[in-house]
Amino acid sequence: MIHTNMKKKFSCCIVAFLLFAVICVWKERKKGSYYDSLKLQTKEFQVLKTLGKLTMGSHSQSVSSDNTQDPQKNSQALSGPKGSTKSNPQPSFQVWNKESSSKNLIPRLQKILKNYLNMNKYKVSYKGPGPGVKYSADALRCYLRDRVNVSMVEATDFPFNTSDWEGYLPKENIRTKAGPWHKCAVVSSAGSLKSSQLGQEIDGHDAVLRFNGAPTANFQQDVGTKTTIRLMNSQLVTTEKRFLKDGLYNEGILIVWDPSIYHSDIPKWYKNPDYNFFNNYKSYRKMHPGQPFYILRPQMPWELWDVLQEISPEEIQPNPPSSGMLGILIMLTLCDQVDIYEFLPSKRKTDVCYYYQKFFDSACTMGAYHPLLFEKNMVKHLNEGPDEDIYLLGKATLPGFRNIHC
Repeated sequence: MIHTNMKKKFSCCIVAFLLFAVICVWKERKKGSYYDSLKLQTKEFQVLKTLGKLTMGSHSQSVSSDNTQDPQKNSQALSGPKGSTKSNPQPSFQVWNKESSSKNLIPRLQKILKNYLNMNKYKVSYKGPGPGVKYSADALRCYLRDRVNVSMVEATDFPFNTSDWEGYLPKENIRTKAGPWHKCAVVSSAGSLKSSQLGQEIDGHDAVLRFNGAPTANFQQDVGTKTTIRLMNSQLVTTEKRFLKDGLYNEGILIVWDPSIYHSDIPKWYKNPDYNFFNNYKSYRKMHPGQPFYILRPQMPWELWDVLQEISPEEIQPNPPSSGMLGILIMLTLCDQVDIYEFLPSKRKTDVCYYYQKFFDSACTMGAYHPLLFEKNMVKHLNEGPDEDIYLLGKATLPGFRNIHC
């Protein structure tokens, strides 16, 4: 009897070990290589195309209900790729709905939005047209190009023209130092980049923009290795102890931005910055005098905010746009084409905020402090790529300002 029980226990151990081995092999296969991932995505796309044909009868009804979706679906809606016709049916992909509004936010985020509207920290007093002004995608591109002056603080600007700042600001204009490039990538820090296998595709671009302290080491397979420009907020430059020491920041062109009071000029902003990053900026420049390090002109974020408010369906947060949206505008001025990764969420959408951290908050996708929801509406409206690129890759494709005809 004891011998039989021992045999049963031994058999259970063997089965448990085999099950563990199978799970480990499955996980390794799931990681796959870049090319295996592309093959899987291609197969998935073929299946979706077949499903699209089978469900064509209900396709138009799904699209027409776009604006009456359940708010708990985080403002994603079914919409087919561009160019679909009745004679050539295309599959539907659940992607960002460019008509999203605060109704699509969960109650907690709706309350935060109202609080920021009441707080109005930056003394916003918008008197322009809208909200709700409609522009075609082509007209909006021209409008952004003409209304938003993407430029950096220069050594001739007061008080940067004083002896205290002599030799600190780069001598070359950023438009001569950076670009012009043909094809550029803007890589968000979104948690959904994890396991994306997009690293090789991202590195295939002429220039790559990253944000704040987003690393590439240990994440090369998903986010690539190339960093041409790194856009940082002033909070990081001021408070991050590693900023002056970490080699992460020693690559490429650096740009720092700091929020000002609504449409303040440079002297007024300099007296009252959101974060007083100037001493750390000078320290970094002393340590790395050969590395280009620019300061974004403080009026630029509010020029972009004005356009966002004008075209949005309602009042947006009276706070500056996100680093992500600012980075997109910077690259649109320097590149012929800009591919933006995981700014519009893909099928991998998650509440994990950053691919390099384990911090969960739906505000990282939908917005809280920044008017992120309305920024995503704009990017979706301007997108020239197919919806399947958003769904499978998290990639939106925008034409650069140099190639548009207004």
